[in-house]
Parts: sequence; structure tokens; C-alpha cells
Amino acid sequence: MQLFYTPDIDASHPQYFLSEEESKHAIRVLRLEVGNEVQLIDGRGGFYTALIHDAHPKRTILKITSVIAEFDKRNHYLHIAVAPTKNIERLEWFLEKATEIGIDEVSLIITQRSERKEAKVERLNKIITAAIKQSLKAYHPVLNEPLTLNQLLDKPFEGQKFIAHCEPGEKFNLKDEITPQGRYLILIGPEGDFTPAEIDKALHNGFKPISLGTSRLRTETAALEACFEVNFLNRV
Repeated sequence: MQLFYTPDIDASHPQYFLSEEESKHAIRVLRLEVGNEVQLIDGRGGFYTALIHDAHPKRTILKITSVIAEFDKRNHYLHIAVAPTKNIERLEWFLEKATEIGIDEVSLIITQRSERKEAKVERLNKIITAAIKQSLKAYHPVLNEPLTLNQLLDKPFEGQKFIAHCEPGEKFNLKDEITPQGRYLILIGPEGDFTPAEIDKALHNGFKPISLGTSRLRTETAALEACFEVNFLNRV
């Protein structure tokens, strides 16, 4: 299966022009020819089958033959807000694996103990795009620009809200708290964890403290564990 990400495709049009980059990849690299079948995903749930009508390396023309709406739509919504790791490759690893497992939205939060204060969202989005193509997903997770934890806490969110931290105090198991087929926002802090003041503010903003196990996990591992648990608990 040859799969292309085409976010600007319009299901009402029977014809689509691949971008120059994708055209070059299709014709020069994959050696596709007129009449070959390809699949397209728009990142909004659309899964398309098309035939190559004109195999041009700069502007390949496709004819859409079928469209599936809401392809493999998930029964829940998962938003993980995570502090960017000092080693950006670890954050990239999380985004790739979380996309493959299933996630809807990621926010990069800057906390008091954050070792990284910025991230190149454009590059990170390319990693997400590659992951949806690899895992055959028609929905492209939203990656938000970095913002402070206070800014995130001030944003409204309709759903269950959780904060994972390592400070002493009462914590709940995620599996016991989740309402199936719901909307979830989970906060994951930096390597040095959230400060007590940050945790207190999150709790006062309706977040419930959770534990992700007895081991002390790295930031990206904790975020992926939360992603895995939510998807497992919402399995059909």
C-alpha cells in the first residue's frame, strides 16, 4: 500500500494534484506509474483510494475512486500536556509512539523546572505525519505551540482532568478513575517533576492526582504509559 498525507484534499472533487514533494516521491522514488492505485489520508478522518492519472514528478494527477469518512474513528479523546524533554529526541520518540498507539492532541507545557523552554513544532509535526502514515491512521493529532502551565490551566476543558506527579500525597489509579469513551486531559511534568505549588494549582483547577505505577518514569515514558492506559481502557 502506497499512502500519502493530503491535508488539503476535498472529498467533493474527483481529481487531486499531489504536491511537488509527494509527486517526486511517488514517481522518482516509488516508481509509480499511470494506473497504479494509491491511498490518501487527510488527517480529518478521510481515507481515500485513487488511481494515478498523470504520473508527473512535479504535479501528479490522481483520480479519486472511493472515500471512507471517519476511518477507524476512536471512541474517546485524549489530550496529553507534557513538558518538552531536554533531549528533543526523547520528545520525538514519544510523539511517534503516541501517534501510533492513538492520541488526539498534545500540548507542550513550560513549567518552573522545565529544562527546555522551546520546541520546533513544524519539525515535530513532520514526525507525527510520518507516524500516521506508518500506522495507517486517518486522523492527524493536533500539536499545540508551547505554552506555560498556567496558560494551560486557564484554558477550559470539557472532560476528565488528571495530573501525574511524584510528590507525596493521595493519588488514584488511572484505570479506576476513567469514564469510558470520554474526553481526557493528562498533565505530565518535566524530569524534575512539577513543583508543589504547580500541583496545588492544578488540583484547584479540577485536576485529579494519579499514579502511573510504582516506578519513577522518565517524562516521555510516563506520557506514553498514560497514552497506553487510556487506549487500553477504551478498547472496544
